[in-house]
Formats: sequence, C-alpha cells, structure tokens
Amino acid sequence: MITPTIKFTFSGHESFHCRQLWLKKGYDYLQSGRSFTDADAVVTLGVGKNMVTSIKFWLKAFDLLGEDDRPNEFAHFLFRQGGFDPFLEDDQSLWLLHYHLVKNNFSSVYSLIFNEFRKEKVQFSKEQFQAFALRRVENINLKTVADDFDVFKKMYLNKSEDGKVSEDSFLGLLADLQLLKLQQKGIYYINQTERPTLTPKVLLYTILDNERYGYSVSMQSLENDEDSPGSVFAMSRQDLLDKIELLTAMYDWITYNDQAGVKELQFKHKPSDPLSIFN
Repeated sequence: MITPTIKFTFSGHESFHCRQLWLKKGYDYLQSGRSFTDADAVVTLGVGKNMVTSIKFWLKAFDLLGEDDRPNEFAHFLFRQGGFDPFLEDDQSLWLLHYHLVKNNFSSVYSLIFNEFRKEKVQFSKEQFQAFALRRVENINLKTVADDFDVFKKMYLNKSEDGKVSEDSFLGLLADLQLLKLQQKGIYYINQTERPTLTPKVLLYTILDNERYGYSVSMQSLENDEDSPGSVFAMSRQDLLDKIELLTAMYDWITYNDQAGVKELQFKHKPSDPLSIFN
C-alpha cells in the first residue's frame, strides 16, 4: 500500500490574521451571489484589496468553502440566518473552527504545530519552528514560514510580546481558546492540559468527523493520532476521559470499555451527519 504524499501549503494570508467578523462578512458576501474577484469587492466588503484576498484565504483555511469556492455545509451550519452561532459568540464555535483549521491543512503551519511540532518542543521559538519546518518539508522558503508563524501567534495569543494585554491582540479569532501561551518574549508554549470550555459535544464531533476512526477507537488513538482530540486540542488524558464519561451518559449509542488493559470508545451506530449532534 502506497502512503499518499502530504501536500504542505504556506502563505496566502497577506500577513493578516483572521479578524472576529471576517468569516461572517465573507460568508454573507458570497451568499449574496458575489465573488471575491468582482471589481467592486473592495467597496462592498469595506476593506483593502489585500484584505479581500485574506478573507477568502481564511474562509478556505477554516474549511468553510467547497471546491467551487462557495460556502459548504459547515459554513451554513455556523453562519446562515438562524444558524448555530453566526457572530461566533460561543466558544464551541471557536473550538470547531480550530479543529477544522488544523485538519484541513490548507494553511499547513497549524497542522504541523498542533499535530507534530509541539510534541517535540513544549517550549519553542519562531527560529525553532523554522528549523523543524526545514527538516519536515522539502523546498521550503524560511521567510514564508516565518510570516506564517507570526500570523499563527497573532491568531492565538491574547497578550503582546512584553506580556501586557494588547487591544490589537484580541482581534486574533482564536485567542480566547488560550491554547498558545507566552513564556517570555520570543518563547511560546502549548501545554497538554484541561480544556474547560471544550464541550463533550465538540469532542464527539471531531471523533465522528475523523474518517480514520471506525466504530471502535482506542484511547491511544484519541490521544496521539494525527487530527485526534489529544493532538488538536492539546487536552490531558484525564480531561479526555472525563468528557468521554459525560458522552456515555448523554448517548446510549456510545460506550467506553476499560477491560484487560484495552481502553476503547465504541459506537453502536453513528449519525450520518456529525453536525447533527448540535441540533
């Protein structure tokens, strides 16, 4: 069996991290029948030309557009009128977006950091990530990787480099998740810890959405696999177990077995649409 080659992609964001209302703004714009290539896109969206390009990039990076560059079911679920959370006021929505950003791998810096690099380096600098990327990816431009890392920082940090709260830093869409912390200027860390705002339903969604998982999933896989909850959310084993226990109490089609050293999450059946668990 031939293992498929992973395609890594970098840049495209025009050095802008995703702002709080950009995804909703872009979704509504496309739903009105317009295109980002329209001559009046800058005027209609009320942003600069480079920001128009960035808004489209982030819609794609967060897995909100289909192959036709129109909003997909995940986008409709979040942003349609009467949708789950059109203005992203619920942390559940931010966790879902974070998961899709990592899993989608349209902007590879996020998949590389959460699935691989942070396990190698609990504390890290931009230069260390550049060195990691140079080993991991062929024919890579280190300046491009540095730019992607700077945008990654702005997306997740809610403090400036000197440790003070920065008004601009709160524009980073995923800062409230508190995944990335500042150790000191230029040194960052992502702890494997409890994630209190990550709900059991979000956890369940990511398991159901992962095409690698069948009707029985080992704890080891849930903790360590690529795009697993343990990898993407940097959640501790105890937090994972606690949330699985809650899921078994919520749904009679989910069980957890811990017998003879075998720890497995098991499904009697699965919903055809993972998003339906939020209905």
